[in-house]
Order: sequence, then C-alpha cells, then structure tokens
Amino acid sequence: MHALSHGTTSTPTTVAVPPALSLPVIEASFPRQLHPYWPKLQENTRAWLLEKRLMPPDKVAEYADGLCYTDLMAGYYLGAPDEVMQAIADYSAWFFVWDDRHDRDIVHDRPDAWRRLKERLHTALDRPGDHLGHPDPLVAGLADSVGRLFSFLPASWNARFTRHFHTVIEAYDREFENRRKGVVPGVEEYLELRRLTFAHWIWTDLLEPSAGLELPDSVRKNPAYRKAALLSQEFAAWYNDLCSLPKELAGSEVHNLGISLVTHRGMSLEEAIADLRHRILECIEEFLRAEEAALRFADGLDDGTVGGKELSAAVRACLGNMRNWFSSVYWFHHESGRYRVDSWDDRSTPPYVNNEAAGEK
Repeated sequence: MHALSHGTTSTPTTVAVPPALSLPVIEASFPRQLHPYWPKLQENTRAWLLEKRLMPPDKVAEYADGLCYTDLMAGYYLGAPDEVMQAIADYSAWFFVWDDRHDRDIVHDRPDAWRRLKERLHTALDRPGDHLGHPDPLVAGLADSVGRLFSFLPASWNARFTRHFHTVIEAYDREFENRRKGVVPGVEEYLELRRLTFAHWIWTDLLEPSAGLELPDSVRKNPAYRKAALLSQEFAAWYNDLCSLPKELAGSEVHNLGISLVTHRGMSLEEAIADLRHRILECIEEFLRAEEAALRFADGLDDGTVGGKELSAAVRACLGNMRNWFSSVYWFHHESGRYRVDSWDDRSTPPYVNNEAAGEK
C-alpha cells in the first residue's frame, strides 16, 4: 500500500509500504512529526560523520542522507533543545556505524579486533574526555558524542546512562559469540538479549535531556511509566526484526525473533512472520492502555507547586515522545536505505559499510 510520509523532504512524499509490513493503526493513530531543527540536524550529522572519519567520504556523500538516521531521531525527541537534538543524532549515527562494524567483524571473522574494540569502548565510556583523539574513529566518536550528552543533566543521569551502555556493549559481545558459533537463542533468551542490543533503556534515558529534566526514581520506576517506555521500545525492536528479516537471512544472522521462532518453535517462515505481526499489534494495543495510565500518573504529579508542575510537564513530554517513537520507527524502515536489500549487489553486504577494521587491515 502507499501511505503519506513526512520524511526527508520539505513536502510530503508517498512511500510504498509493502502489505506484509503495513500497519494501518500506526498510519491512522500515530501521526508523524519531525523536530523543526531536522534540516540542520541532517547537515550537521553528515559533517560530523566526515569529521570523525566514521564513514569514508564517498559513502557519506552517496548514502548518509538516504540512510535517514537523523530522521529517526528527529521524529522521536520532539521538544529537545537544538544542541540536545544534535548530540542525540550524532550518537545515534555513531551507534549505527558501530553496529555495522560489529557485523563486519563477525562476517570477516575478526574476533581479536572486536575484543579490542569492545574493551576500548568500555574505557572510553568511563572517561570520554581522555579518548577524544583516539586513533580508532569509533572510540573517538563515542567519546565525543557521549561527552556532549553528559553536559546536559546531573552526574547521576550520566552514571545511569553509562551503566546502561556498558550492558549494551556486553550484550553485543554475547551476540558476537552466538553468531560466530551459529547459535540461535531461544525465544525468551532472545527477547531478553534484544532489549539490550536494541538499547531499550538508552533511548528511554535520552527522553530526559530532551525534556530538560532528570526524572526521579519514583517516576522512572513507576509501573505505568516503565511499562509505556518498555512497550514503545519493544515495538521498535520487533518491527525492526520484521523488516530486517530478509537482510538478516541473507547475512546468515541468528538474532531475529522470526529466526528464533522458526528454529525453536518449529514454525515455517510464514508462520513466524504472522506471529511477529501479532506480537507487534498486541504491543501497540498494550501501549495505548499503558499510555492512558501513565498520563493519569503524570497529571497526579502536579501538586500545585512549581516543582510539581515542572515534573508533570516533563513526564508528559517523555510520554508524548514514546508515542512519537512508533511513527518514527515505522517510517524509518520504509525510507532508509538500510533495509533495501533487494537493491544491493550483494544481499549480504550493505553498500554503505566499510569492510575494514580500523588499523587492522
């Protein structure tokens, strides 16, 4: 089917959404918005990728805009100050490049290179200021983007973000070993691992600098708020699995909910796709119910004091952006060149990647 998308141009364009991936409820009930800073965001992130040598100049010129990394973030963190939006977009672009390096290190059997990179990322995360000039662009890029993110909220938020991202790095290591050994995780094991490799709590943490306020534990751990946050991320991870299944089958991947369902539940590929769609639609319905409860919770935080009003407004802003995540993720998967496997010369080799490990040719 075709649906109206407000994507990478100043005027709406018509994007073809394959029937198997179409979600009319998203198109009807989750209107898409883009941060007004988006055009500048795209320009600046493209320049940052070049400056930090995260992609070769020819690949930046040919692919960076079409990958739509800035569109994804600009559709999520509405209301963020421009400098926060820019730092998030650069970090997100870094994350995609890191994901590609991880994939290439597996495909080209570079375990030593991956382990060195993993340890360097852990170290740079703890002391970003010491690694801005690191010779590996991925290490320097993480240090730069994270250092900027750490300038917006108190040290307690920085420590939480750091803790969450250390677990993401280790989850990528688990995925590395599974793929090298050809191990397809069981469904429940996969779902647990996916919450880490998709960085559920990182993207949720970044709602707070966008809203301009660190949320107290009493808010973040409130069941209604936490459920809405988790469901928004689960939707994104599972819809990504649905859309990336052809790419990941072509690349002999083992980490996809569809692949786990086929391997461990004895489903055919068609049955696994149907199961994925069912889970995704249930996730949307559950989010709508959780959103109502979380908004009531946010209203209750306004106790008439200045602090209460600010906290209530910040929570509502975070919840609004959880909702925005649905439409942003949905359209990203149909606009980004990252998922156009059928147009690649080699279905297992994305044309936008660099196959060399930095400094380890």
